[in-house]
Amino acid sequence: MSAPRETPLSAQGREGWIICFSGVVRREALRFFQQKERFVAALVRPLVWLFIFAAGFRAVLGVSLMQPYQTYVLYEVYVLPGLCAMIVLFQGMQSALSMVYDRETGAMRTLLVSPYPRWFLLTAKLAGAVLISVLQVYAFLAVAWAYGIRPPVWGLVTVLPALILSGMLLGAIGLLLSSTISQLENFAGVMNFVIFPMFFASSALYPLWRVREGSPILADIAEANPFTHCVELIRYALYMQVNWSSFWAVLATGALFLGAAFWAYDPARGMMARRRG
Repeated sequence: MSAPRETPLSAQGREGWIICFSGVVRREALRFFQQKERFVAALVRPLVWLFIFAAGFRAVLGVSLMQPYQTYVLYEVYVLPGLCAMIVLFQGMQSALSMVYDRETGAMRTLLVSPYPRWFLLTAKLAGAVLISVLQVYAFLAVAWAYGIRPPVWGLVTVLPALILSGMLLGAIGLLLSSTISQLENFAGVMNFVIFPMFFASSALYPLWRVREGSPILADIAEANPFTHCVELIRYALYMQVNWSSFWAVLATGALFLGAAFWAYDPARGMMARRRG
């Protein structure tokens, strides 16, 4: 009687997938912690908005009673979720930059010759970027807490799934963009046409009802902006609520961009094939 064939989902096979996944995530984490200036830079941007701009805009941009808040809030309280989402956005773009850098140095070629599927390797790299962004957000929330901006304690727990979903979406956008950038020098220009429009044309800095008072067209653009839904998902999660419309929008657009990124990195069909051709 012949021995049964080993299936890909055998215990040994599963262990190999776990080792590969954790190895890619650990590589991303080590790269981040070895570059301490990245951690400082990631906190400086939102802290400048929180300590300087929010203080200056407090009298001009007072926020009236609105969901999910139970009372009138100061501007720095309103802007906190948007700044958390900004950290996730910049980390997603930083991960895209590392993809371009790895492609130029040949490190990505070493990764992609692995016997594991390319979509799995890209997902592992994306998971590493999400982990780093979550750590950065919690460090920022700790500073904000010390500054006196204190969402509910349990909100710091319920916001975690929102941060992960938002990180996957914004990281997938970065992955897709990295497949279209052939040289590291072109990265900054492309990112300026992505990061700043996404951030400023959203509900991160001001409520959409206030935007609509000044420009209905801009308000419509902001409502269609995936980053707006990331901000609102984080905002409601910080107060232990779920914005279901934003949840489904982030989930759907995240799956769409992630699938497009997998296609773009397919050596037979995507951008990689066009570049080689």
